[in-house]
Amino acid sequence: MRAPFRERYLTYDELTETLHAWQRAYPDFVRLESLTTTPEGRAVWLLTLGPEPDRTRPAAWVDGNMHASELAGSSVALAIAEDVIRLHTHPDEPVAGLPARVRETLRTVLFHVLPRMSPDGAEAVLRTGRFVRSVPRDERPYRQHPRWVAHDVDGDGLALLMRQQDPTGELVESRAVPGLLVPREPDDEGPYYKLYPEGHIENFDGRSIPSPHFLSDNELDLNRSFPRDWRPEHEQVGAGPHPMAAPESRAVVEWASRHPNVFLWLNLHTFGGVLIRPLGDAPDTKMDPADLALFRQIERWATETLGYPTVSGYEEFLYEPEKPLRGDLSEWAYHHRGAISWVTELWDLFERVGLERKKRFVDRYTHLSREDLERIARWDAAENAGRVFRPWKPFEHPQIGPVEIGGLDPRVGIWNPPYERLDEVCRGQSALFLRVAALAPRLVLGPPRIQPLGPGAWRIEIDVENHGYLPTHVLASARKLPWNEPLAAFARTEGPARLASVAEARQDIGHLDGWGRPPGDGLTAVHLYRSRGTTGRRTLAYTVEGRGLLHVRVGSCRTGHVEARVELG
Repeated sequence: MRAPFRERYLTYDELTETLHAWQRAYPDFVRLESLTTTPEGRAVWLLTLGPEPDRTRPAAWVDGNMHASELAGSSVALAIAEDVIRLHTHPDEPVAGLPARVRETLRTVLFHVLPRMSPDGAEAVLRTGRFVRSVPRDERPYRQHPRWVAHDVDGDGLALLMRQQDPTGELVESRAVPGLLVPREPDDEGPYYKLYPEGHIENFDGRSIPSPHFLSDNELDLNRSFPRDWRPEHEQVGAGPHPMAAPESRAVVEWASRHPNVFLWLNLHTFGGVLIRPLGDAPDTKMDPADLALFRQIERWATETLGYPTVSGYEEFLYEPEKPLRGDLSEWAYHHRGAISWVTELWDLFERVGLERKKRFVDRYTHLSREDLERIARWDAAENAGRVFRPWKPFEHPQIGPVEIGGLDPRVGIWNPPYERLDEVCRGQSALFLRVAALAPRLVLGPPRIQPLGPGAWRIEIDVENHGYLPTHVLASARKLPWNEPLAAFARTEGPARLASVAEARQDIGHLDGWGRPPGDGLTAVHLYRSRGTTGRRTLAYTVEGRGLLHVRVGSCRTGHVEARVELG
């Protein structure tokens, strides 16, 4: 059943066939559904993995490729799904390097995998190479201004870049790497260049060339359209006309809002080789300390497993300091859905090339020197088969005159890892995600203790325990969410048996702690080394009169429910 997503980037049809093949092969624990259909008629597929997929229990979500060019997210999401399938089909074999105890726990977790949130955008990138942020459509009513529209103008099947000689140009060709454009410096001799997307200018006046913009011909950034702290377009570029304006983001929000049992959320992007965690709009001093301790634990595992650093979205990943990115999916998952959520920027290009780590991680993308660009170009030639940097070809553009087309095809090597490293990226990411998924809260009912009270009467006690790492509310900050209900127990009888007190039919349990104590939450304070009391256990007590059955059901919408059946007499 191994599909080629670990060796190359799949088209929509190939991805669809892979998902359907898994469903056909494993109908008992693989379910496939479409959350919505895109304007171009493609399904946004969601894969659910686990026996009895309709039975509520703690669930982990992963999505990829919400940004059209970030194709490796689809591969990693599929790799996680493939490893989960192996957990169920080969229970005695090691998966992702995880020990047997962890694999056993993972088989109790439900997994939801959305490998490609923007199938229309990904198809445009795969087919033509043009840049699309999320979706290749533009429904803005205000389009009378001059703007670049990317497409293939020279007929070679790709939409790359165009350079044009211009004495006011900001770029010059590198002396060390022929063909590579680098920032112009005062002592540089010409020729000097302007750089534009391959395409044409809509509403061109024949004189003034508009500045390129990454959303000039594709309106939305899906990762700015989610309800968490959404801001209008003039405050947040890419936000669209209103929250969830795209069917893709709206479908994700509607589905997740119906599934409060999702406790873990991984949002896959490229590139950079970094995990970005909450908070996205405030420093760590404003974060719940227990939440921060948990994310610090995940950070240690990420460093061990991947070698990737973990950074605060606010402190190290804002393009403008103190100006948060609004409408972000992972922030919505954390604040609104109470999930452990983070973004992974797959593919550690900067480390592979040997560029220095900046004080703020995000500066690695924007503070590149001429020498850094030349180093990337040399790496591409030596280790990436020259896939990125392409030769320039002369062309007479019908609007702006003589240009050269080529320069850069960043799909494989910049935006996404080389094919030769894709499997390595998939394996590491799956190992980390599954390790965290094994932290799920897990309700267990102990064996009933039955004490006769006299002829035809019994007292029954049942312990409710959380055997998981996480508490039943998952995050400390999530306890306040109104849907994150505490545990409750419901009892009923069959036959002549009846409860002696109607008050015992429904009993509040509250939340139960997990056994996990990440470093930093006080357990290992050397001056006062102690554990909690029995905060992960509650005892239910019932008095039943008459012979028959006692049924007890315990849980919540967050954890799912467990049941006990006690035969009396």
